[in-house]
Amino acid sequence: MQYSTIRVSDLEKFRQVQKLAYDCVEYTATSLRTGMTERNACAIMKSWLQHKGVDDLFHDPFAWFGDRAAFKGFWADHKFLPSDRQLEDGMTGILDIAPIVDGYSADIGYCFVHGDNPRMQAVLDDMNRVLLGARDQILAGVRAGKTFRAIYREVDEVIADAGYVNQHKRYPHRVLGHRVGRHMSNPLNKVRWLGFGLPTYLSLMTRQWASKITPGIVRSPLWNDRRESDHRPFAGLWAIEPHISLPDQSLGTKWEEILVITKDNAWWLDNDTPHCRLGTERGWWSESSESASQVFSNQSSDLLLVG
Repeated sequence: MQYSTIRVSDLEKFRQVQKLAYDCVEYTATSLRTGMTERNACAIMKSWLQHKGVDDLFHDPFAWFGDRAAFKGFWADHKFLPSDRQLEDGMTGILDIAPIVDGYSADIGYCFVHGDNPRMQAVLDDMNRVLLGARDQILAGVRAGKTFRAIYREVDEVIADAGYVNQHKRYPHRVLGHRVGRHMSNPLNKVRWLGFGLPTYLSLMTRQWASKITPGIVRSPLWNDRRESDHRPFAGLWAIEPHISLPDQSLGTKWEEILVITKDNAWWLDNDTPHCRLGTERGWWSESSESASQVFSNQSSDLLLVG
């Protein structure tokens, strides 16, 4: 993975890949039928992307239905892989996809209710309202120069105060987010481990464990609440994925999108995402900060942002 150089011209390419990913999960959610499994959902996502010419993925598609969307019973990493859990009418689900197009990657998450279930939708709406508040708080924390660790813990407080439970702590290494970037083609990516191309997985884990051993010397590609994230934000593109559930883990939701961090500022890559549109339509949220795509739309394409 190449992190070193991100220019204004690159932002639009990342935005396009992120939009493609959202289009994929929205298509998939509307294509799902009662009785289909998580594996079926992942097959639909993969087929849709292949039809669009995408032949590389940062990670394989993930789908979690019912209480699996709250990671209930996820005691080992292999539990994240798609299962034969069947979709029921009125059930919630999460789709997560990470396409790579011409070397540019995105990683997104999307939650939906299958069929008509007003009670479930009302609970999900409140959870999504809380997550949009966390979105604003994350941006404010980065701009204020707070440490990644401190921002993580503040997000935890927002979640707990609303009566929900942080489930991103159940991801490997408790990640709230991770770096994304530009990828060099590597035939070994066809070899997959836990849904990731082997070179990508080894690169991420090597840097992560090195950062645990030598925090402050090696920068972690992951953002969590441990000592390796006890530092001020550093420049890069980060896929942020706050994930919450009801206390009994019967229902879970998340979103995931790219945050652009430069040496002295930060912006979400794009405010035109499904969760932002939903928040605007329902009146939970209004755009208070321009996106990176908006801010740099008239800037020189060669302007260096990261590197």
